[in-house]
Amino acid sequence: MHGGVLLRTAIILAALACAPAIGQEARVDRPIVIAHRGASGERPEHTLAAYELAIERGADFIEPDLVPTKDDVLVARHENEIGGTTDVAKHPEFAARRTTKTIDGTSITGWFVEDFTLAEMKTLRAQERIPELRPGNATYDGRFAVPTLAEIIALAKRRSKETGRTIGIYPETKHPTYFASVGHPTDARLVAQLKAAGWDSPSAPVFIQSFEVDNLKRIHAMTGIRLIQLMDDGAPADGAVPSYAAMGTPAGLAAVARYAWGIGPNKAAVDGTTLVADAHAAGLRVHPWTYRAENRFLPPRFASGTDPAAHGDLAGEITAALALGIDGFFTDYPGIGVAALDAAARKPVK
Repeated sequence: MHGGVLLRTAIILAALACAPAIGQEARVDRPIVIAHRGASGERPEHTLAAYELAIERGADFIEPDLVPTKDDVLVARHENEIGGTTDVAKHPEFAARRTTKTIDGTSITGWFVEDFTLAEMKTLRAQERIPELRPGNATYDGRFAVPTLAEIIALAKRRSKETGRTIGIYPETKHPTYFASVGHPTDARLVAQLKAAGWDSPSAPVFIQSFEVDNLKRIHAMTGIRLIQLMDDGAPADGAVPSYAAMGTPAGLAAVARYAWGIGPNKAAVDGTTLVADAHAAGLRVHPWTYRAENRFLPPRFASGTDPAAHGDLAGEITAALALGIDGFFTDYPGIGVAALDAAARKPVK
């Protein structure tokens, strides 16, 4: 790690230690910090421990990716294949459930959430998805259960009351067309559970996100909760539009604005482009993803050395994105994100 990066990191860590966590109420007109799968740079992703730490670090929103169990309970996993994020392979009683499925056109072999009841899922324990980059996270393997959406909602509400600041949730509906095709539709189930929690309006501390299009349009007709259209390379799995690139044109953004409150593009799509300005012109907010500290995920100008697991200048990358006018950002390191946001807010306007 270069000396400048070390100094900047030390300053950020000192700020995290000394400054009180800043919540959504304190950022009425400021970008929001979204803890991507929790503080997933410091704890195994999608665990209550990762969400708890994210809240301690000052995140405004915690993000659960949602998939349904065999008995249709929504749980937090990045994918429905759980071989890489749980210890299911160590359970001989589930060995026969290893199978191959086609998910959104890709053949995947492993164990799948929809083949397990919630009770069975609760016998599994989370493990670090990328231990080669995050060996510290791997020391927590085996400690944490897979949380349900209900547990995450309860955590956000409890910590909101305890901290006096609003902790929101930012759920993603994973593979909705696939799950509907195998008899486990998730859209109405998600909306109903959020409504039961008292969240059904644009003022609710919730965003619902999806890489697909038609399910967001269906959800738009079910609830007033703000919706975020995710964007990446390629095209949505449901084939609703020809490509994400077409979606990112002024005409495409105008169409998105008819059902969504904002967009969540790959961070590469906002760097050196007019996407942020074009989205704002269409009345959309912009929440790019995902800002990570490891060199493997950083643009070369923010990397430090050649070790892919070493940390570079994440704060610098976030600061550059904030200068583009983004309205929030997903990060695996919400503490660094909060510190970078606060530093940018204190910077004098020239």
